[in-house]
Amino acid sequence: MSENSSVKQGVAAGTSIGAAIILITVGLLQVFQGIAAVAEDEVFVVGVEYTYKFDFTAWGWIHIGIGAVMAAVGFALFTGAGWARIATIVIAAISILANFLWLPYYPWWSVLIIALDIVVIWAVTTWKPERV
Repeated sequence: MSENSSVKQGVAAGTSIGAAIILITVGLLQVFQGIAAVAEDEVFVVGVEYTYKFDFTAWGWIHIGIGAVMAAVGFALFTGAGWARIATIVIAAISILANFLWLPYYPWWSVLIIALDIVVIWAVTTWKPERV
């Protein structure tokens, strides 16, 4: 194994631990965002009409569900288990889709979460624990 590959794997391994922390944090933030949408519809300002329009309560429950699963998978990712890595990729992709559809309601937040999800997917897909 080349030194360059070893360095890349070290960065990916460290980033994967960071990805687990990011996944837990984003999951908890999505839960709080969902609670805000369920509890008080007036918290969010609706902009232009949007094709993928749901009621805020429905969006709230979607975010609560995704957030809870993200946090649980984030904790499981600390073990480095193969299933946790696959589950991380799947739940981050679902989060990207949900936040894309949430763009008209909270655009900057959605873009930030999408970017963090991409970092999580990169870290988990490039890390090969057997090479460290």
